Amino acid sequence: MADKNVSLGKELTKGIIKENPTLVMLLGMCPTLAVTTQALNGIGMGLATTFVLLGSNIVISALRKVIPDKVRIPSFIVIIASFVTLIGFLLEGFVPKLYDSLGIYLTLITVNCIIFGRAEMFASKNGIVASACDAIGMGMGFTLALFIMGSVREILGAGKWFGMTIPAISETPMLLFIMPAGGFFTLGVIIAAVNKLSNKKPPQELGCKGCPNASKCGGKCGENE
Repeated sequence: MADKNVSLGKELTKGIIKENPTLVMLLGMCPTLAVTTQALNGIGMGLATTFVLLGSNIVISALRKVIPDKVRIPSFIVIIASFVTLIGFLLEGFVPKLYDSLGIYLTLITVNCIIFGRAEMFASKNGIVASACDAIGMGMGFTLALFIMGSVREILGAGKWFGMTIPAISETPMLLFIMPAGGFFTLGVIIAAVNKLSNKKPPQELGCKGCPNASKCGGKCGENE
């Protein structure tokens, strides 16, 4: 698929809700559940993943005609790992508290199925501009999902949000939400809400006119009823 056949606007927005990597495709579950006890951690992990996704997509797209098929997967891993190492150095040097909070999950971005999946499914088959748009869109969707998860769990589980105390909740916080069980519960509720919002309405008319397979049967299926 060439760049001219790709809608850049669609690639930028598809990852927010319609093809959200976490809430729709259910990818990247480990960091989603592990680091979202605070909203700041969610944003940090999301932006770090977006950085790696953007960098790796651009490089893989630029080298897609040079990398032999037999070493395609090892090459992707090396490229992704290089950007993970770079973002690790940057966070450790400039935001050490966030670096410590993310811990091993920052390193595990290397094997994050979101990044490898976009490299294999999109960047290796499309141009640099489209691949960059795809990375930004998916990264935004992932960051948004982690931010919502982190906000809900921090507010309800600790009575705080970005370190600011919430008077009505801080007195009796529901500690369950900062525990693993609370993470699964919060994720399930958010996924259910997203699915409800993104569901397509069923056809208003029954019969061949409203049937998606009408063109295949030539409108003759109703004759047998």
